[in-house]
Amino acid sequence: MKQYDAIIIGAGQAGGPLAKKLAEAGKKTAIIEKRWVGGTCVNDGCTPTKTMVASAKMAYMAANSSSLGVKIKSFSVDMPKIKKRKDDIVHQARDGNQKSIEKTQNLDLLFGDAVFTGDKTISVKMNSGREKELKADLIFINTGAKPFVPEIEGLQDIGYLDSTSIMELDRVPEHLLVIGGSYIGLEFGQMFSRFGSKVTVIERSGKIASREDADISEALTQILEDESITIHTNASVTRFKKKAGGKIIATVISNGKEAKIKCSHVLIAIGRTPQSKALKLDLTGVEVDDKSFITVNDELETNVKGIYALGDVKPGPAFTHISYNDYTIVYRNLIEKQKLTINDRPVPYCMFTDPQLGRIGLSETEAKKLGIKYKVVKLPMAHVARAIETGDTRGFMKAIVDPETKKILGAAVLGQEGGEIMTILQMAMLGDITYDRIRYCVFAHPLYAESLNNLFLGLED
Repeated sequence: MKQYDAIIIGAGQAGGPLAKKLAEAGKKTAIIEKRWVGGTCVNDGCTPTKTMVASAKMAYMAANSSSLGVKIKSFSVDMPKIKKRKDDIVHQARDGNQKSIEKTQNLDLLFGDAVFTGDKTISVKMNSGREKELKADLIFINTGAKPFVPEIEGLQDIGYLDSTSIMELDRVPEHLLVIGGSYIGLEFGQMFSRFGSKVTVIERSGKIASREDADISEALTQILEDESITIHTNASVTRFKKKAGGKIIATVISNGKEAKIKCSHVLIAIGRTPQSKALKLDLTGVEVDDKSFITVNDELETNVKGIYALGDVKPGPAFTHISYNDYTIVYRNLIEKQKLTINDRPVPYCMFTDPQLGRIGLSETEAKKLGIKYKVVKLPMAHVARAIETGDTRGFMKAIVDPETKKILGAAVLGQEGGEIMTILQMAMLGDITYDRIRYCVFAHPLYAESLNNLFLGLED
């Protein structure tokens, strides 16, 4: 049994930085990773997907260049090259993270599967075949989440794809059926449509991006349908069957009617589930909720003193930047003796469809549910000079404000550089900069951000 001051399970966007900082602070630290350093973000999420989104955007621009006076007679999509570029960028990021950990003094990196064996004791079945026993007073769980696979008749027989395996394709699917019309499904659906696939999206609820306001969902639907993507809402798949020759037949119930959809590939994109079950948490007393997420207090500590959960393995928003912020909160509290909590922290996010959807704060739907006084202001991207000049006027800017204090309560920006524009409004919210000040702020011309002037001119004081 080897004694450490701190053990971290999972080298994701919280675990890796936390391990280095704890080691640098003088704590003998071990970090255990069963697969690759960097977690979902570097290996299966942000880095590879946004790399491939860039390739898909280039294909879209080539196909739509004539309206800007540039005629491209023909182009082709080279999936092996797209995949290689993605893999090269992933390996660069992964290797850089691993080398940074390995050169940190006072820090041991172990590759293997970790399970609890008792009170703050852990057994690691090393990838080399050996086993090691570890113990520490401080333990941090950063094991993340994995794609959720529903129980649908025939699903296990068709060789379905998830958000990880779809990025290993070296050929463009003939017809991709996407199960799930939320962020992951929409990003991949649009991406492969631009690569040349016929794409059909099946969404159980009444609208895609169901957590967003109706006007956002409607605009996204129009954008995707304009790219020849078929969307079925109020729909679900009840059965899959693989035919001779490899074709897949999906039985779909849509608005009460049954239909058959023939496709070549199926992507399951209906959510993620925490990787907590294999840890044998019951042996150390850590509690989970009914969905197996590890429950924590507002300082990210579990019910067992000295054991913390960070990132997607705990309840709450599952974003890389939230996982990283979890690390900063825990480190600053433990080492710098601050009193930080996760309460009331901003939760910005961006969906990397094209155009992007950047979101911060309250949506209009949430403001209504809270019963608070608010005003809504919208500006179509068709009224944004920069959007007109660049030839892409899809989407709109939208803000929710307090009419009395004039503070911004939330914003949604569906448009080119939507995430960047949203971030400006997030900074205004953090600094209590009111919309009447932004209305007359001097922005460089002609930026997308400059149209925040016009957005808030739409409000009457």
